Amino acid sequence: MQMSLFSDPAPASQSSVRLPLPDADVQYYPRWLTQAQATALQHELETTLPWRQDTVHLFGKTMPIPRLQSWHGDPGCEYGYSGMRLSPSAWTEALTTLRERCQRTTGCPFNSVLANWYRDGADSMSLHADDEPELGPDPVIASVSLGEARPFIFKHKHSKERITQVLEHGSLLVMGHGTQAHYLHGINKSRKLLSSRINLTFRYLR
Repeated sequence: MQMSLFSDPAPASQSSVRLPLPDADVQYYPRWLTQAQATALQHELETTLPWRQDTVHLFGKTMPIPRLQSWHGDPGCEYGYSGMRLSPSAWTEALTTLRERCQRTTGCPFNSVLANWYRDGADSMSLHADDEPELGPDPVIASVSLGEARPFIFKHKHSKERITQVLEHGSLLVMGHGTQAHYLHGINKSRKLLSSRINLTFRYLR
């Protein structure tokens, strides 16, 4: 699968744009994967990862998260948020190849990845910051998007300014210095009839 997935004769683009976010370094690569690579990868992940719908504890209530997720990483890379603890599943070949490509693009190491599957417009991610202690004080997070393009919202923690970037099929978003300290980010629900989207956020747990 890996040879056919990542040997597309049409070259992907490594050009990026810096998003206009005060106090943060965020780079967006709109065509980081070719369309053929991204489509093949989306199908591979939808059909092979151990997807599950976990529950979180918010405001004294237990509720299912509005999406499916799958946590993968090196041995010992346990991760927790909103009262949930995730033990890592093993790296698949596709995830390993993507991790290596993310590391080459960013120059940063990654030892874990959270895969989120937004099945339709009803699935979402509330505004939050990836600022858990195990990520360190100023983490770099590489976010790969596959499938339906969805608006990704940044909200400044102090000025409350909002900036939206549509994350396209096969794109890479790199949230670097200052992002988690100064911004919340998330994806709203949509009443539109939307198709499936997978997002992969590569991280380094300390």
